Amino acid sequence: MPAAQPPTALTIAGSDSGGGAGLQADLKTFLACRVHGMSAVTAVTVQNSRGVSDFVELPASVVAAQIESVVSDIGVNAAKTGMLASASIIAAVAEVVERLDVRPFVVDPVAASQHGDPLLQPDALDALRDVVLPRATLITPNLGEVRLLIGMDVRDRAGMHEAARALHALGPEWVLVKGGHLPSGDALDVLFDGTQFVEFTAPRIDTDHTHGSGDTLAAAITAGLARGFDVPKAVEVGKRFVTEAVRGSFPLGGGLGPVGHFWRVGDWP
Repeated sequence: MPAAQPPTALTIAGSDSGGGAGLQADLKTFLACRVHGMSAVTAVTVQNSRGVSDFVELPASVVAAQIESVVSDIGVNAAKTGMLASASIIAAVAEVVERLDVRPFVVDPVAASQHGDPLLQPDALDALRDVVLPRATLITPNLGEVRLLIGMDVRDRAGMHEAARALHALGPEWVLVKGGHLPSGDALDVLFDGTQFVEFTAPRIDTDHTHGSGDTLAAAITAGLARGFDVPKAVEVGKRFVTEAVRGSFPLGGGLGPVGHFWRVGDWP
């Protein structure tokens, strides 16, 4: 007898040829969270542990068609974005997500790789801010992305609260400001819904091998939403998932290794 259909989640993101981030990290996270993962590929990167050397974006119409194809046939219990690459792709994604009422909708405003390599065309940041963020159930910027989106240089917990208020004013229902790039203390993330703040902390793990951590957190949150959790609960389980993934990170190649999703996957055979 076939198994019951699991919840479904869609990642709208770029492909990482090194397998550590992007839609590869998203799909591994979905699997580990027992959610059926689907993908709409936005771009193909030339990438390894040392960084991104090039990327080619797909036509915006093809990105939108991928989303429409899975929504119309399979259905999407929750979706997330990653690398959206260009203003034309951003506009196409915003239109199809709005038209097909794809929700919950998590926006990870990926603008650069962990190495600092740009992943957005110069004209795309305004489009991301203006047409995608207002449609989001939740946005998950790190501190570098906060700086790009609102020009705020966050240095402490109070700054994270201030940034969350400013980002919420751009239109998303919820904002999660990630504090992993703060220099010391526990790894603090701040969630805000326009009224209340909820803080999530975890011990800071001493490793440089955190490639894909932001994608993994957003994907784990999306998986939680697909399973029916409300936003605070989904963030709680997502934070726990990425903390264990960072704890299980490993060296790979000559640069930054990825976080490990194996902690939620049993031995085989």
